[in-house]
Amino acid sequence: MRVVTLAVGPGVGYPDRNMSLVSLIRGRRGASGFGYASTAEEVTAGLDLAGKTVLITGVNSGLGQESARVLAMRGARILGAARSTDKAAEACRAFGRDAVPLACELADPDSVRRCVASVRALGIKLDVVLCNAGIMALPTRELAHGQELQFLTNHIGHFILVTGLLDNLSDRGRVVMLSSTAHQRAPSSGIQFDDLTFARGYRPWTVYGHSKLANLLFARSLAKRFAGSGRTANAVHPGVISTNLGRHLGLAMRIASPIADAIALKTIPQGAATQCYVAARPELASVNGEYFSHCNVATSTAAGRDIAMAERLWTVTEKIVANL
Repeated sequence: MRVVTLAVGPGVGYPDRNMSLVSLIRGRRGASGFGYASTAEEVTAGLDLAGKTVLITGVNSGLGQESARVLAMRGARILGAARSTDKAAEACRAFGRDAVPLACELADPDSVRRCVASVRALGIKLDVVLCNAGIMALPTRELAHGQELQFLTNHIGHFILVTGLLDNLSDRGRVVMLSSTAHQRAPSSGIQFDDLTFARGYRPWTVYGHSKLANLLFARSLAKRFAGSGRTANAVHPGVISTNLGRHLGLAMRIASPIADAIALKTIPQGAATQCYVAARPELASVNGEYFSHCNVATSTAAGRDIAMAERLWTVTEKIVANL
């Protein structure tokens, strides 16, 4: 992001740069055996994903691209979604002959629905849906289809995608939602149901945090619906990483980015670790409704654990989607 969390960034197969000072201090191990400095390759080492099919949004850059590369290296078939067919096809060439490119512009409900139809037409079961793509901290308030653009892209677009593909999810299928520690920046009341478009006051980081809280609550609601079924839904915070997700950040933050890289930021391979860990590790087959950070279960804000809020968000989102 050129300075903060999550999903999309430039380049493929990045050679890992030197670890930041924080990575060196915090080391590689938590209760799971992995931690802050673990990489996607490390958390999937020794796994055989042959026969597994993984759909990843934002597959053409950053964490999505690295996740696809590593999971394909372990044997998984990749369904790679990007904003256009050309971007998806270019990315998927690196993930094996059986990789399938998909156009999925998350801010365009019709594009998402066409993506759902394309996946259904393949007639295959999905073992993982990794909701990785997103936009962050737009400097000014933008609306599309009557919705605030970050909420539309990060939450509603993925809601349409995932709920549209539930019949295609395998009996042990996993949904992995990229949330962020930035969900802490959401309004103190949580989801702003009385002003979802922030017409009464727009602050870029608050609104981004609002969309990330929505991602987390969607995972909680989905997990509730999956209870006892063998399927799982979990949310993750990937860490603070330099990817093009931060293309809207101010000049001062962009100038400070190289210093932040050296001191505190994760590399792309480290940033992709938590989502690959949750998507692929066999010991997590029955772990459902959790929030992970640095490859370990973590504690979200109280709002991020509010099931009543999560259920209200589900209902409200269904009504929005019905009118899009």
